Amino acid sequence: MEFKEVIKNRYSCKKYSGKQIEKEKLISILEAGRLAPTAKNLQEQHIYVVQSAELLARIDELTPCRYGAPTVLVVTFNKDEVFTYPGGKRDSGVEDATIVATHLMLAAANEGVDSCWLNYFDPDKAAKALGMPNNEEVLMLLDLGYAADGSGPLPNHDSRKPLNDTVTYL
Repeated sequence: MEFKEVIKNRYSCKKYSGKQIEKEKLISILEAGRLAPTAKNLQEQHIYVVQSAELLARIDELTPCRYGAPTVLVVTFNKDEVFTYPGGKRDSGVEDATIVATHLMLAAANEGVDSCWLNYFDPDKAAKALGMPNNEEVLMLLDLGYAADGSGPLPNHDSRKPLNDTVTYL
């Protein structure tokens, strides 16, 4: 699919069918995350693929926003392997994991797989419930699957501010 179409048509799916993602498509999506750029190429991200009923049920206890997706990708980063920026106030963990997650989401759209970025949960509770190592921070959960019949973008999906409202040339 043309990249402009991928970014224009991708939306947050709020209702999934029970159809599981084909292994080849899932591998392609995960590969896109692996190729995402990170500060100093540290690649501190880790992605957990959740498909078991038991772990999906645990995620359902953490957030009301899973929407029945048959697969959830848990995107984390290793807090001990981040790059600290000059001034010491920020590090690369959140932004690098966000870039990875964005690659995953756009790759899913390119593969014809629907997704929804989930951030309505307590990251510490998620890490504990899913048995994450202490050095990893959960950034987000990514619902993956195929939209149920009748699902589609929200009515305001195509509503965007004009470019001159969001960009300033200095």
